[in-house]
Amino acid sequence: MVVIAPAADIKDFTAPPHNYWTQPPRDRFTKLFEQVKSGSMKLDERTPNAYLSSLLRALEIPLSSQLLVFSVTSLQSNLISPTNPRALYFNEDTYVGYVPGGRIEIASFDPELGAIFYIFQIPRGGEAPLLDRSNRCFNCHAGSFSHHVPGLFVESVISGDNGGPLVGFRREASGHGVPFAERYGGWHVTSKLDFPTKANTLGDYYQGKLTTRPNPPGAIFDLQNYLVPTSDIVPHLIHEHQVGFTNRVIEANYSAREKFAAGQGKLASADTAALNDLATGLVRYILFADEAKLPAPVQGEETFLRDFTGVKKASATGLSLRELDLMTRLLKHRCSYMIYSSLWDGMHPFIKQSVEAKLWNALKENSPDPAFAYLPTTEKRAIRQIIKETKPGLPSWWE
Repeated sequence: MVVIAPAADIKDFTAPPHNYWTQPPRDRFTKLFEQVKSGSMKLDERTPNAYLSSLLRALEIPLSSQLLVFSVTSLQSNLISPTNPRALYFNEDTYVGYVPGGRIEIASFDPELGAIFYIFQIPRGGEAPLLDRSNRCFNCHAGSFSHHVPGLFVESVISGDNGGPLVGFRREASGHGVPFAERYGGWHVTSKLDFPTKANTLGDYYQGKLTTRPNPPGAIFDLQNYLVPTSDIVPHLIHEHQVGFTNRVIEANYSAREKFAAGQGKLASADTAALNDLATGLVRYILFADEAKLPAPVQGEETFLRDFTGVKKASATGLSLRELDLMTRLLKHRCSYMIYSSLWDGMHPFIKQSVEAKLWNALKENSPDPAFAYLPTTEKRAIRQIIKETKPGLPSWWE
């Protein structure tokens, strides 16, 4: 099991130097809400699904990213069940959750603050939604498993008939290193899989023994109630990768900010070493050093494949970090496309400089770093070419 790289827990993300509640957020959803409030952006209020669709379009989130989760793992636990799953939609920096009959949930990422959480009723009559920036989300999303910084939290559980968890897995782990046998408990996967996961499974306890049984997608609820009838494996894989990236970057940012503040702008040698260790772990993650191998090839739903690859940034020869492999691993070129995200661009300067230097060193062909020997020379060369030609703001020494 691969866990978030160890670091000292943040003392209090709400207090200086972080100021989570008092610093104005700069995340995508907050910016969109200002447009809605001013009247410059109109969303479709005819039906809940129409509103949800228009919100996703405004946030540039594809409908095909839909994932369905039936375990009770949300603020709206009274509504979620195997007969009424919650839908989750996402892009690189924003997540939208909706359970039929309930409110809309948002997790949108500010480069400095991390996850900004909102929940609100679908409005009526052209009014802007009344947002609740609830701190109840932090019971899970800023708990011990995320080292007390506001990030993402993914559970895998075996649920009973009411959606309540009977047993859980991988709570301390996030990202593409989590073994597939421990993933997707309490979630639906509509794709055909030729390897075991915890997906599409319900459980029962009887006389202290857990037994499980299949819960096929749509068997006890109507898939037509949702925007699309899928909870495809490829969005699951992408989601898992992004969660790991996001949590690691947010933790590194908070840790760097706290250590620089404690040293009044200077770092003790131990703090320098600790932050460089976080940067090393982040580079290993970006380059998929500990990725769990796909037990068998997977085939994704065509609409999501088009949506995911359609926003690629390609080199002059057509190479891109959004080219998928799906035979033994997620990506053809093993470097995260999340280097184009606002989280990457907003990394703390010390972390960013350290990560860029370590990334360059990992990809060089002369005197290669043995920790990245799993990357063939041709793949390293392709990744360097893609980054150099498509990523603005690189250091002048990047070649």
